Amino acid sequence: MDIQTGQIVSTPSTLESLEKQLSCPICLDMFTKPVVILPCQHNLCRSCANDLYDSRNPYHFSGGIFRCPTCRFEVVLDRHGVYGLQRNLLVENIIDIYKQQLENGGGGGLEPPLKDKDTKELMCQEHEDERINIYCVTCQVPTCSMCKVFGQHKDCEVSPLKSVYEVQKAELKNSVDMLAASNNCMQAMIAQLEDTCKTVEENSQLQKQRLGEKFDLLYAILEERKAQLLDHITQEQDEKVAVVQSLVHQYNEQLQASTKLMDRASQSMDNNNIAEFLISAKKFIAEAKDTAKNSQIQRPEPGFEKMDHFTLFTDDVEAMLAKMDFEAGEEEEEEEDFEEEEEE
Repeated sequence: MDIQTGQIVSTPSTLESLEKQLSCPICLDMFTKPVVILPCQHNLCRSCANDLYDSRNPYHFSGGIFRCPTCRFEVVLDRHGVYGLQRNLLVENIIDIYKQQLENGGGGGLEPPLKDKDTKELMCQEHEDERINIYCVTCQVPTCSMCKVFGQHKDCEVSPLKSVYEVQKAELKNSVDMLAASNNCMQAMIAQLEDTCKTVEENSQLQKQRLGEKFDLLYAILEERKAQLLDHITQEQDEKVAVVQSLVHQYNEQLQASTKLMDRASQSMDNNNIAEFLISAKKFIAEAKDTAKNSQIQRPEPGFEKMDHFTLFTDDVEAMLAKMDFEAGEEEEEEEDFEEEEEE
């Protein structure tokens, strides 16, 4: 870049290298203003930085962190997020000059050659040996003296070329001054609108933080209540399981006793001594009857296993949450009440 003229003087290969240096590492396009500079001195489009910040911190209400995509440096931001980073005005200015040179220089990055002041004056196309030295006021074109005397402008009103030049130059200067004044007004308006956008973004971020805190509180209340209700279900589950396991234990004991008695009775049937068999058989028959009578252990009541009474009805709460919305402030409510009183 020429420091005095502010022009980029380079070859197409160096221009390609410069464009690479002015490219965002996230979107891979040339930086889009505004350009923010990270603490590690690398640059990002603010929109790309904001997308990266949001993806790493979906619930950021008091700041957050993300890593620079170029050097992996950990960037820590406050509650303002990427809007708290400084803009890199130098890079933005270089991009403006670069784009302007591409438009003016046809993409070559070089200024068009200036015309030599010592080149010959413009000559008339109709009379090749005559200089253009007068201005046809009627036709609004420069011409030569021969065209006024003998040519197509002989019936037209003419004026000295220099006088018309001075008048039109003054008019053009006035037009440029008007454009400059208009540009200043537009720049002031742009600055004011940018400040308004920044204020809107800051206020929006504050309200997002407050809204997040409200929902975090609701989440905490729901989680606490959920834990309490789960404890109730678990408590009844443990009690019922303990009752059923106790019955299972009793039935197992009865089953073991009955099995042993059955084995002993079967062995006595193999005894060929009639007298001994009759003595033991009577005993076994009595024990078998007693065991059969005692096998009727208490059973759980019908529906003992059901847990339907723990059903939670949330239709009303779901409807209320679905209709949750921002409420009007006190000032707006007072204005609405005042308007209603006036109508009455």
